[in-house]
Amino acid sequence: MTKLNGKVAIVTGASKGIGAAIAKALAAQGASVVVNFASSRSGAEAVVQDITAEGGRAIAAQADVSKAAEAQALVDTAIREFGRLDVLVNNSGIYEFAPIEALTEDHYRRQFDVNVLGVLLATQAASPHLGEGASIINISSAITHVNTPGAAAYAGTKGAVNAISGVLANELAPRKIRVNAVSPGYVVTEGTHTAGIVGSDIETGLVAQTPLGRPGTPEDIADVVAFLASDDARWLTGEVITASGGIR
Repeated sequence: MTKLNGKVAIVTGASKGIGAAIAKALAAQGASVVVNFASSRSGAEAVVQDITAEGGRAIAAQADVSKAAEAQALVDTAIREFGRLDVLVNNSGIYEFAPIEALTEDHYRRQFDVNVLGVLLATQAASPHLGEGASIINISSAITHVNTPGAAAYAGTKGAVNAISGVLANELAPRKIRVNAVSPGYVVTEGTHTAGIVGSDIETGLVAQTPLGRPGTPEDIADVVAFLASDDARWLTGEVITASGGIR
């Protein structure tokens, strides 16, 4: 029996990588899924096609969640198309590494606008539609404690996500809405390929620090998110779950 039957989920930044795997995992558990994308419509539509080919329900919806009006429109789409909202996965994020001497205001603002403000705006828009038993899952990063050189701004955004998750867990608890964060370690995605990390000395170093001895896959993270979205995690809120193969 699928554990999310009758539920409706929004997954932001779901056109590829971890977000795409999360959307597919939630759909496989019975949820109707809004597959959000900022720019890659073709990627989001491919995720929707994969879901519907397996008998699931999904739609693609464009929105830049760092803009309040677009975050609201995304939630409005979910309500219009599926009639309710039960799960919000704040996965949208960008990462840009730079040593401190190369840090710029644009470098900082791009990452904080999407990675932090986007979480707040999407949650703000979704909150009025979430009822008892709803689940918000924010995607963080193990970089907050791995302390990778050149990642000061990015790590700062994910530290903020962890703090926001804890605050919102307390704020929304009276309404019986759970808020948790998932903190992935090194995961092979389209982004890590594009950044040149896959096959590099950086990857070798990260895998060497990972006790389970391999990179993560998007599905490794998606399964943790699907658990948190389900009633199996009904007693969990305010948690940051590190899904990293043991890297600390």
